[in-house]
Amino acid sequence: MAFTATMLSWSVIEYGKRMGPQLGNARAAVRWAADYLLKCAAQSPGRLYVGVGDPSADHRCWERPEDMDTPRTVYWVSQSSPGSDVAGETAAALAAASVVFRAADRSYSRRLRAAARTVMALAMQHQGRYSDSLGGVMCPFYCSYSGFEDELLWGAAWLFRATNDALYLNYTRSLAANDNTDIFSWDNKFAGARVLLSRRAFVDKDSSFAHFQHQAEDFICRILPSSSSSSTQYTPGGLMFKQSSANLQYVTSISFLLFTYAKYIAPSKHTFTCGNEVMVKSSTLRSLAKRQVDYILGQNPLNLSYMVGFGARFPRRIHHRGSSLPSMATHPSRIGCQAGFQYYSSSSPNPNILTGAVVGGPDQSDAFSDDRGDYSRCEPATYINAPLVGSLAYLAATYGSG
Repeated sequence: MAFTATMLSWSVIEYGKRMGPQLGNARAAVRWAADYLLKCAAQSPGRLYVGVGDPSADHRCWERPEDMDTPRTVYWVSQSSPGSDVAGETAAALAAASVVFRAADRSYSRRLRAAARTVMALAMQHQGRYSDSLGGVMCPFYCSYSGFEDELLWGAAWLFRATNDALYLNYTRSLAANDNTDIFSWDNKFAGARVLLSRRAFVDKDSSFAHFQHQAEDFICRILPSSSSSSTQYTPGGLMFKQSSANLQYVTSISFLLFTYAKYIAPSKHTFTCGNEVMVKSSTLRSLAKRQVDYILGQNPLNLSYMVGFGARFPRRIHHRGSSLPSMATHPSRIGCQAGFQYYSSSSPNPNILTGAVVGGPDQSDAFSDDRGDYSRCEPATYINAPLVGSLAYLAATYGSG
């Protein structure tokens, strides 16, 4: 959820002026998430609350949120039980949200910045992975596979953007020598942090940020299909394919970085090369990112939109409890933990359309089985949707909404 909030905020920061009448709704969504994260950070000194509910117990049930009676266990990280990954990401979310509200609500923005500083101090001073500190509660659901240095870099980068405090800039530079990457997701933030920091090299023409610029461009060269250094697989239909489970989370996140880096380099007409053979321009990045978004929205071999409710054909049996179970209006009596599995196993379309949700997407051959039992491809997630918001705002403003 913190990554979702950060990416939604970044979308508003970069593309809010292109959102037209939707800007107010976007800010309201950021505030909803930021209010929750503020509560997580402010309830007890030295603690950051990071989870509610027993993940194993919750996953054993298929029931509506209105019927849930599984344990609402609360989990937190602290000085003695560190979680630099989740704390760094929460600090990033709060800092990014503070930038969203810098002009719109100054007092709220100041509250967010103050909370971000406190949470980031916890992340920096008491280092460790939250999935280690919490005794495996978060695994196998949301393990910290990439460790926590990426979140430390990400959190510090956002605190620097929000505060301009050299403390955070110096901290990012102390973490700048990590290996390069070809992925960007809720678990691995290195590429996002480097693109964010590279902005200063172009917007402010500050050559001291050139190192981040070069790292961002190395990442992009690992993505471009025409690059000799590319390590990214593409489906026959042209979709980036990073992992078999919830692949579209990587597509939406990486596409956002391509659009945003293109935005940074376009005014100066900056170009770079991948190896000695590929000249990369802002239009190169936008073209690739647009093809990815177009694919998600239905321009693919199946002519299937992976956004629920959009287009003539979209997934009807998504892996989502509230969508797949009858509503309270049609079935007011309780549906128990195990009783819900009759709907899970049904071949019928979901009775409730989760409009706008983007699912995990097709396999490496562009195939997709609309089966709610296949959570790796049919489950929607907020961290798939959030990065898509900025890309859609750019495309809608550039090409029109028709």
